[in-house]
Amino acid sequence: MVRPTSTAALHVRLYSDRRDGPKPRLIRCYDAPAEARQVAEEILANVEDGTRLRDQAVLMRAGHHSDLLEIELTARHIPFRKYGGLRFLEAAHVKDFLAGLRLLDNRADEIAWYRLLRLHDGIGPARARILLTLLAPANAPDRDQHPEAIAAAPATARIKLTATLAALAGARDHCTTADRVAAIVAMLRPLLTRRYPDHHTRLEDLSRLAAAAATESSLADYVASLTLDPPASSSDLAGPPHLDEDYLTLSTVHSAKGLEWNTVHVIGLIDGAFPSDMALGTDAGLAEEQRLFYVALTRARDQLTLYIPLRMPHHRHTTSDRHSLAPATRFLTDAALTTLDITESAPAALRPQHEPTAARLALPTLDDLWA
Repeated sequence: MVRPTSTAALHVRLYSDRRDGPKPRLIRCYDAPAEARQVAEEILANVEDGTRLRDQAVLMRAGHHSDLLEIELTARHIPFRKYGGLRFLEAAHVKDFLAGLRLLDNRADEIAWYRLLRLHDGIGPARARILLTLLAPANAPDRDQHPEAIAAAPATARIKLTATLAALAGARDHCTTADRVAAIVAMLRPLLTRRYPDHHTRLEDLSRLAAAAATESSLADYVASLTLDPPASSSDLAGPPHLDEDYLTLSTVHSAKGLEWNTVHVIGLIDGAFPSDMALGTDAGLAEEQRLFYVALTRARDQLTLYIPLRMPHHRHTTSDRHSLAPATRFLTDAALTTLDITESAPAALRPQHEPTAARLALPTLDDLWA
């Protein structure tokens, strides 16, 4: 058998049979929260123009890149399914954070108290139910320390429970939304550090959540718009919605291979996110990232919109406004930019206060909430 000693370079020329349609768009957003708001606005505008949610998709390099967008979609009651990772608001540590926020304005929220109590060593389901009766506002209307509840707690939990209740009382005394949210994150930090081996990643998630909540004019309304539903893994491959259902698809690029939608939004196009900083050590890794970028850009039948957040925070664990300009993905070369319609998205001010939204609690028992 004769084998060739060399191979000629393979030249591929891509072309399209379609001669009309809009040019791909590139939207430069002020920062990551502004990117989430802009994507939601674009999705709703497309719906107004007759494009169903099921005909749209948001693609990202990694599952956690959609965390702020998931918060925005949930607050706006835009139904979505996520493929290629756990939905951000369904993660246990995120629900712990929301439980702490709920208790700032509603001391009678038994579901929130139950989650918070179960984070302490030695407090199981039965003991948590006993402590719930002692933490009710009717038993201590003017107090936040609840000495009866601390005395009834197991000895192993008393010190941490005392610190938790004191931190919760201190958070209620803060005036600004940003300070109240930061106090809740500080309260949860020692509890989550002990409970979760991957607490560093989870605390970074809470920092992103805190940054989003700090932009709200009403923390109570923000919390009420989110849910305390149980976590459910959604790492399956993306597919079409069930008959008569209409929901937006959120998917990693890996899970979107082989699929198409009429309208596609690709988010987080900055170096370090896409291409991933984990793949930049070798030429092969960068080449694979470029192939993934090609996959992302070719999932749209009719309309493609790309998003770049221009600013990234220096410290994700603080509310400081210090930031750096984020470099756009290296795959958007000067030649590629000439093919795009480029627009700038102005930073948004604090949202106007709106009517409270009733919380949606989908579970029959407290035990079902612990996940």
